[in-house]
Amino acid sequence: MFNIERWQEIFEAIGKNKLRTALTCISVMSGIFILIILLGIGEGMKNGIKKQFENDAASIVNVWSKSTSIEYKGLNPNRNISLTTDDYEFAKKRYGDHIETKSGFYRKWGGFATYKKESGSYTFIGVMPDMLSLENAKLNSGRFISERDLEKGAKVVCVGIRVAKDLFGDYTIAEGKFIDINKVQFKIIGVYSDAGGEREDANLFIPHNTMTKVYNDPGKIGSMKFTLTPESTFEATTQKANKFLKQYTSYLKKNHNIHPDDLKAVQTHSSLEGARKYIMINVIISLFFWGIGILTLIAGIVGVSNIMLIIVKERTKEIGIRKALGATPKSIVGMILHEAIFITTLSGFIGLFLSLILLEVIGKQIKNEYILNPSVDFNIAVIIVLLLIIAGALAGYIPARHASRIKPIIALRDE
Repeated sequence: MFNIERWQEIFEAIGKNKLRTALTCISVMSGIFILIILLGIGEGMKNGIKKQFENDAASIVNVWSKSTSIEYKGLNPNRNISLTTDDYEFAKKRYGDHIETKSGFYRKWGGFATYKKESGSYTFIGVMPDMLSLENAKLNSGRFISERDLEKGAKVVCVGIRVAKDLFGDYTIAEGKFIDINKVQFKIIGVYSDAGGEREDANLFIPHNTMTKVYNDPGKIGSMKFTLTPESTFEATTQKANKFLKQYTSYLKKNHNIHPDDLKAVQTHSSLEGARKYIMINVIISLFFWGIGILTLIAGIVGVSNIMLIIVKERTKEIGIRKALGATPKSIVGMILHEAIFITTLSGFIGLFLSLILLEVIGKQIKNEYILNPSVDFNIAVIIVLLLIIAGALAGYIPARHASRIKPIIALRDE
């Protein structure tokens, strides 16, 4: 039941000690403010990491070759190893049930593209039909390279949206146009855009077979990329990718006469391992932020407890008179707790709203690839404040309990 006299007592006590109460409020308010801000930054970092992995398919594994580093079967070290379409076909046949998407790559830097008076230098890549999924790209118009284009060695190209804008001004008119790439004419069949940004939008994709013919290098593959069908858990999917890379690397070494212990000749990478590292870093940072925020809150709660002890000490004589006039221990506890809960609640919600407003206003202005849209779920924030209020009540209970046990005769002697 609402007791106006109790509230008058609380405001009177606060009014008598404005500075002390204000400092206590600031202590609690700063605790909740810092915790919410840190949680918001943690969420922003999580969003930034997630955005980074949108650049490519989440479960992508890469395979490419370099030169040997160990002599083997009479063959000298430093031999250049070139992967072939036979290596790619073996992977398709041997691991077809586990492979979701796949593509071989034959890359050349400095693909000089021209259309009438416009020209530019871009990355020129021979790929296979699944490349668009592997790169997590999307078509803006037209189509991508097909199996038929691959079989025929068609002179067609799918260009990045930046290329189309550079050459035509408006990417929507690029489809169907003919452009020269390194003095060979290609027909544009589509325009794509990539979540990775402008750099990824500056590629020229043509059928892999066409690319190797243009550079008189039939059967060669510079690198291969695969995504594997996911398992029920992240751990199982990671183990599956590692097993695939281990077995496939072993086959490639055997097929190209590479020493089994040569770690340089065949290179592999799984994006899942990178994801694991980023996830662990994010967990550690989140725990660190939680730790700092909670310690700051504890400092505020201790401040509330101390202020209540001082209040009890100052009001010892008043409490003795109340008890002499018949006040029960329960009413004394309620009086002290009321004040502690009020200070904690008021401070907590002020800190909460100030932090949420700051995240809303400043968060949108942050333009950083590692921190994106820092925010905190409002329900979680309210739960944190409610826990703070409960903690404040517990902090006030100890001095309140002490006050309820004061004997009237001793309290009346207090000066």
